[in-house]
Amino acid sequence: TPQVQPAQASPQPQQGVLPVVTDQFATVTVVPNEEIRRQGGSTLGDLLFSKPGITGSSFAPGASSRPIIRGLDVNRVGIVENGIGSNGASDLGEDHVVPIDPLSTNQIEVIRGPATLRYGSTAIGGVVSATNNRIPDALPSCVAAPFQSYGLPAKAPLANAGSPGCITAETRTAVSSVDRGVEGAVLLDAGGGNFAVHADAFGRKAGDYNIPSYPYLTDPTLPFNGRQPNSASRADGASIGGSYIFDGGFIGAALTQNNSLYRIPGIDGADHQTRIDARQTKFAAKGEYRPDATAIDAIRFWAGATDYKHNEIGLTDPADPTTDGVRQTFTNREQEGRLEVQFAPFNVRFAALTTAVGVQASHQKLTAPSPDDPGSPVNGLFDPNKNTKIAGYVFNELKFSETTRAQIAGRIERADLSGTVPAFVPEVFDLTVNPAAIGPATAVNRHFTPKSGSIGLIQNLPWDLVASITAQYVERAPKPAELFSRGGHDATVTFDIGNPNLGIETAKSVEVGLRRATGPLRFEITGYYTKFGGFIYRRLTGNTCEDGACQLGPGLELNQAVYSQRDATFRGGEFQFQYDVLPLWNGLFGIEGQYDIVRATFEDGTNVPRIPPQRLGGGVYYRDANWLARINLLHAFSQNDIA
Repeated sequence: TPQVQPAQASPQPQQGVLPVVTDQFATVTVVPNEEIRRQGGSTLGDLLFSKPGITGSSFAPGASSRPIIRGLDVNRVGIVENGIGSNGASDLGEDHVVPIDPLSTNQIEVIRGPATLRYGSTAIGGVVSATNNRIPDALPSCVAAPFQSYGLPAKAPLANAGSPGCITAETRTAVSSVDRGVEGAVLLDAGGGNFAVHADAFGRKAGDYNIPSYPYLTDPTLPFNGRQPNSASRADGASIGGSYIFDGGFIGAALTQNNSLYRIPGIDGADHQTRIDARQTKFAAKGEYRPDATAIDAIRFWAGATDYKHNEIGLTDPADPTTDGVRQTFTNREQEGRLEVQFAPFNVRFAALTTAVGVQASHQKLTAPSPDDPGSPVNGLFDPNKNTKIAGYVFNELKFSETTRAQIAGRIERADLSGTVPAFVPEVFDLTVNPAAIGPATAVNRHFTPKSGSIGLIQNLPWDLVASITAQYVERAPKPAELFSRGGHDATVTFDIGNPNLGIETAKSVEVGLRRATGPLRFEITGYYTKFGGFIYRRLTGNTCEDGACQLGPGLELNQAVYSQRDATFRGGEFQFQYDVLPLWNGLFGIEGQYDIVRATFEDGTNVPRIPPQRLGGGVYYRDANWLARINLLHAFSQNDIA
């Protein structure tokens, strides 16, 4: 049996230094381990909220906040964990939890541009990639030189010397005053011989969060005790995994359980005591093999299967506590796999060519039934539906010199979606008056072949500057909710009507950037322009719906939203910098700042709905080898460009 050496220690960047990635063809936002521990966000959206160009849905703060990238969310932002999709239901509603908890995460990257083609055409906005050690790719090491532990990070560095076997343990805890919250996690890694194992468990609990004044604008009569009603949450989870490490690679798997129970704030949520009880069981596997061959550099695979379910619970009648129960259930059973072969660099005379080719496949089955009025043609958000995807992609990187590189990438995908929808759904109807106002259930089968491509260039410049430019053409097939929805969604207070005739959405984009990662002044500035053809969005009609009826104008409980398509243009930019002003004590004193803006309009000049405002922020910091102190302010301007 070949002897495998423990993982070698890699140099860690000093805490507090702005991480600027200069070797990628588009902007990559990195949140390293020490920053995750320092910030203590309970969701990915909360953790990334202050990054340039990224906000969060914040539908249920502390429980449900999905990242929004450059004004794009849900169906245009992918979320993966260790290369496998999160595969919950967060892309079906802003109130749905993302089943990845920062307590168990070691690093988060937000990937934009050509690299997103690896993960699918539904990641036009970007991919949020969370990584951890649940599937170990190397043996742990416990032999280490003495180290200072009174400053962050407190985790001992890996040793260079080999070890026959050992166990490492890490604990993570935090408390928050605003909601009397407490959280904690334990992470264990062990290894010996050719085997490495990992186990972790985490939990968090928070009460209704404190607010400075009365929270409601429309009803001044509700009771107020200084806290946001119906905003408490709790979550817990655990995982166990292991890998076989061999000379040239590894293969491993992990089993993970995520549980979450959280409440939806707001007048309607508080009146009905709306809450969501979510459960996910996930199996994941991945591996890598680097053969001793001249043509192939590495072969990698990722595979996963998830079983997700959540119940949306609340009162049917706010005045009657006995009406409490499940109002709707969402389930997602999904399987996916990806195989990639990276070839060794090949000299094509004018450049060194590195090629990676891959295939990806997935299958998903969604349901969203409701026990309320089960015989209604608009029961639940949609009938059971399925979708299957298979795709192939290729990345070609050309290294012309040590200072100039280019990339050409492409992806082709086949998407087959099947479900049942009413033959027609008028915007105004009343099923109690006319049961035939909505058409009969009709089977729908849609087939799409999205094709995407990109080209990019990186050029190193004097003064440690790196410039980049990328151009992309991306096609996206409609998602199931966009095609098959035809019912109420209590937690978001909407009545969604899908359009089974939606076509492929296209996006043509250009991004330019200038970056500097070293020296006393570190910065990154990016500008982008994206032209959408057939942009799919939820259009509020102004009508309202309730109990099998929709009427013109307000008056009923749910706001009617119809999935529609229009051409749209997004343009914007992001800037962040950090400057070490002067030495102070044993470290450095400096200033930092950031700015981001996105403007989105339809072809007639009207505004695309739900676009984040421009933001400006900055602060000061002190850092040395053991300590980091900073004070920052981020201001969001008023958003007057509303739809």
